Amino acid sequence: MTSRRQFLAAAAAALSTPALPNLAFAQAWPSRPIRAMIPFAAGSSLDIVGRLVLDPLSNQLGQPVVVENRGGAGGSIGTGLVAKADPDGYTILIQASAHSAAPAAYPNITYDVANDFVAIIPIGTVPNVTVVAPGSGIKTLKDLVAKAKAGSVTYASAGVGSATHWAAERIRVAGGFNGVHVPFRGGPEALTEVMTGRVDFTSMGMSAALPLINDGKVIPLAVSTPTRSRTLPNVPTTIEAGLPDSDYVYWMGLFAPAKTPPAIVERLRAETEKALKNPNVVEKFAAQGIEPMALTSAEFDALIRKEILTNIALVKAAGLRFN
Repeated sequence: MTSRRQFLAAAAAALSTPALPNLAFAQAWPSRPIRAMIPFAAGSSLDIVGRLVLDPLSNQLGQPVVVENRGGAGGSIGTGLVAKADPDGYTILIQASAHSAAPAAYPNITYDVANDFVAIIPIGTVPNVTVVAPGSGIKTLKDLVAKAKAGSVTYASAGVGSATHWAAERIRVAGGFNGVHVPFRGGPEALTEVMTGRVDFTSMGMSAALPLINDGKVIPLAVSTPTRSRTLPNVPTTIEAGLPDSDYVYWMGLFAPAKTPPAIVERLRAETEKALKNPNVVEKFAAQGIEPMALTSAEFDALIRKEILTNIALVKAAGLRFN
């Protein structure tokens, strides 16, 4: 009887052994710095917001979270690097609505948005705000549409397929006008070109545009959200400004490569949720018009999968061409 018990115990131990290294690894994580990929330029809305959250997250985890800005191709270059990274918890991704738009804008991207990443937690939503130069003579969104229909306009973005591009295209399609898209590697460059009057308008994340708005260097015409922003209460929504179906919800969130150990994913989710409640983060988010986005990881993943299909359908229905 004793030998049978010993045999069963040994068999059970052998069966459980393969799981032990993963469990021990997850418990020891993190033991070294974590790389946080932000696939847009420094100073972009995503970069500003991401760093606000990553600072307390680093303190909570007890390891440096090192930001790497790798812009280009609407965020798909940096995102593609994360898709190929080891799923060990030491490479994470801060992405935004451009993530779910990538399959529509870049049909030949080398990664699968829906299946190559774990959607950990949404960080929040922020309005895109359409801005023009003070010397443009444009005071309202209707003025912009009228100018476009009378001749032509140019519009800047943080890259083909970026959320800034997507928001501007919604305005263009809803307004029924043509224009010339001028993509840049990041939001700061796009804002600079609009501020100087070399490009007519951009629809930029409020976090990046707000300092220029407050300094009077660009004029806000409308926000992309369905309701007005508490940060710019006197600025109408694009719908209020006369363009039905032009609203665009710009979200930001935290991701990891697929197959990252569930224990690490859960730790990242819990610690990020705690960081989002940090008083300094709450205060700065409120000042920049960033609203919380209370979704579980599963709900966040479902949102992204739905948006992928919606964006592909929009491109086909509107006849958009991303060059």
